Amino acid sequence: MHFRASHVAAVAVFIAACPRVTWALASSGESACAALRQMQVPGVVLADVTAQWLPAGSPPPAEPPWVPPLTVPLPAYCRLSATIDPRPGADGKSYGIGFALALPAEWNGRFLFQGGGGLNGSAAPPLGRTGRGETALSRGFAVVTTDTGHRGEVFDASFMADQQASLDFAYQAVGRVASLAKQILALHYGKPPAHSYFMGCSTGGREGMLMAQRHPTYFDGIVVGAPAMRTGFSGIGDEWVATMLNRVAPPDASGKPDAGRAFSAADRKAVIDGLLAACDAGDGLKDGIVADPIGCRFDPGSLRCAGAKAEGCLSAAQVDALGKAFAGPKDSKGRQVYPGFPFDTGIAATQGIPGLLAGSMNPVGPRFTATEMNVDERAERAAADAQGQLTTTWGWTNLNTFSGHGGKLILYHGVSDPWFSALDTLDYYERLTRANGGAAAVSAWSRLFLVPGMGHCGGGPAALDSFDMLAAVVEWVEGQKAPQAVRATGRAWPGRSRPLCPYPSHAHYKGTGDVEDAASFECR
Repeated sequence: MHFRASHVAAVAVFIAACPRVTWALASSGESACAALRQMQVPGVVLADVTAQWLPAGSPPPAEPPWVPPLTVPLPAYCRLSATIDPRPGADGKSYGIGFALALPAEWNGRFLFQGGGGLNGSAAPPLGRTGRGETALSRGFAVVTTDTGHRGEVFDASFMADQQASLDFAYQAVGRVASLAKQILALHYGKPPAHSYFMGCSTGGREGMLMAQRHPTYFDGIVVGAPAMRTGFSGIGDEWVATMLNRVAPPDASGKPDAGRAFSAADRKAVIDGLLAACDAGDGLKDGIVADPIGCRFDPGSLRCAGAKAEGCLSAAQVDALGKAFAGPKDSKGRQVYPGFPFDTGIAATQGIPGLLAGSMNPVGPRFTATEMNVDERAERAAADAQGQLTTTWGWTNLNTFSGHGGKLILYHGVSDPWFSALDTLDYYERLTRANGGAAAVSAWSRLFLVPGMGHCGGGPAALDSFDMLAAVVEWVEGQKAPQAVRATGRAWPGRSRPLCPYPSHAHYKGTGDVEDAASFECR
């Protein structure tokens, strides 16, 4: 199905002029939802079609225990799920692109594609969590998710034995589901979406990047969090950290070094205390947050014990291991293979995804136990990996079609992320800036937010990790108001708020006002 540009433009104007308007279902909610079970889309084979009507206030679908509970009830909506083009695979398994689409009874004309995680393998509940206890669905968005073409556990890579399944996961499924979902919305509501958005973190962040790069006209606004944009090389970074820590780690019961014990709890506290002493006040206020992680100049050597190893200081071997670990891996010619990791308050985290000092764990396999690493061989292997070449979104920076049609791109990354270095996303953004006319030109359509203390997509013992990037990108797209700052709160600091600032600025205390209130800070 194709939509005339004039029709879509007229709808966009209508929504912009009447921001509170909602479109009700063509007929009563439950019957309209049931009718979707017989839906037919030209050129698409749909199987396993289900359509379930959920009245307002229905409990959200079960999610992992670490996902924060919702504070805003869900509206009445229809949950449609189906499989696109089911087929037998080369490995004898059944394949097809599964998706789940939430169609609210009162639609605001907006469409959100919710990115996935890990290697996907299932279509997540299509709610569109905003990071502030509510959902895009509760705001009136239609929301879609996908399994990207295979079923399995989140890190089950067996589907890669099938060519089409590999292509679907790498890039084809997201484009197909986005296109089909828009067609279904037009069929169901009688109007195409006025504005389309994408939001995801980790694998979902990579998917957002690939849509801006390979399908530049599909979305008006994209939010990319902690993108898993080149996992072969980020894996080298994690292995490098563990290898350096293993050099000073005591052995486990099997005699292998345990990186998680390279630094005791007292040692980790000494590192964080030293970091805060060096960099906490850089924002004009000692508050337990390193607001300017890029400007922070922390020297691990400042923690070296003057004499024998004691509590509150580090041995010479620990200082050496710490410095090398965070500097990142280089090949035999001195070339940086993967950026290092910033020193930040979350590197000693032990809850959720452990911070780097708690022992860098392999996200998809057994823990690293070696004390030596052939970086050249690892880099060569990563560069030659065919699946890695398919999934990478690190190299492509020409986004002039995306920006030319008015697209807006927000990137964010937790500075304490132990799986994907925030410095790698920063490197991409700087290359993107150089390739698209410089900082002034790019800031008109893309901005990067570094989140102090935050781990991978959330968490961190000193992080303000609750913020609403969806609202920011919607306001930018529809209100032409670029995000000068995004307010952040978090369970780590009850009652505290801070502005997240677009790079290269950072939050700075004005010198007066409530030190717990974001209004007392400015972006410098």
